[in-house]
Amino acid sequence: MGVILQEDENSNKTVAKEKGCAAIIGNSKEIRHVFSLIKKVCDADTTVLVRGESGTGKELIAQALHYDSNRGAGPFVPVNCGAIPGELLESELFGHEKGAFTHAVRTRMGRFELADGGTVFLDEISEMSPMLQVKLLRVLQEKQFERIGGTKTISSDFRVVAATNRDLEHEVKEGRFREDLYYRLNVIPIDAPPLRSRNQDIPLLIEYFINKFTSHRKKKIKGVADDAMAVLLRYSWPGNVRELENMVERMVLLSSGTTICVDDIPERLLVRGGDEESPEEFDEIPEQGFFLNEVMADYEKRLIGMALKQTNWVKNRAAKLLNVNRTTLIEKMKRFKLTGPDSES
Repeated sequence: MGVILQEDENSNKTVAKEKGCAAIIGNSKEIRHVFSLIKKVCDADTTVLVRGESGTGKELIAQALHYDSNRGAGPFVPVNCGAIPGELLESELFGHEKGAFTHAVRTRMGRFELADGGTVFLDEISEMSPMLQVKLLRVLQEKQFERIGGTKTISSDFRVVAATNRDLEHEVKEGRFREDLYYRLNVIPIDAPPLRSRNQDIPLLIEYFINKFTSHRKKKIKGVADDAMAVLLRYSWPGNVRELENMVERMVLLSSGTTICVDDIPERLLVRGGDEESPEEFDEIPEQGFFLNEVMADYEKRLIGMALKQTNWVKNRAAKLLNVNRTTLIEKMKRFKLTGPDSES
């Protein structure tokens, strides 16, 4: 299971060729930068932290790091730290001995042990409890651990790739994440770009998903009408590639012709697809849900960007429009990486 990066000579686009999972597809500057980083660091055993919003393909990046490396023949072991209750996560990671706790009827190997010679992917690392953060730091430093209820020290040769959709620096400042663990994980950061920042990849992704969802069905979809594609390109995709995939599946299933047209697109996309300059508004919660703090941060970033453009990037005037201190505005600009032409300050 996994992906291997290759160049597609026919279409002049970089794709992560399939090995049992969805491919990373794109030709934009942003996604090519990700591919470049993967190729540079895949053979290193250094810890990698993949950062990005939900639905941007962080696990696919982790898979590419693994399968394109000299560990590719070894196991790729994913762990969703946010989906496993805290009291069970320790056992999942380190394993346990028979009788270590109630219902421990047999000895069980943990994910770090199972990943010997391969890669452990720790998704949603920010959800890990403070106690486990301490234990993880030790494991990263020593590559040794004990099963729960055991005394034997176990060594395992694994690489760790972690992922988060949160700002870990902010989590450290708030005391929710250990600073030493953050620096240990963040040796090589890779940012998974949101789909709205690599708009030119949308047609390539749509083509791929259409082929995926029609390959095992009698229905044949040749493509997307120009006016329908224009709507899909204007939409900001808050759920990123995952939302696009779900939407294409829906349109393929409901389409009555051989071409996806505007009538096949849900009304909420038609309503929200027009004005990219206006702040995001939701008519309904997307099926896959979203993280409130991410949506609010995006909303704040858009408002600040609007104020800066409206005032020709004069920070004093923009701060007055937003009713915040100039220093506060500058801090938020740094946080959101908002830069513009030199202007009077």
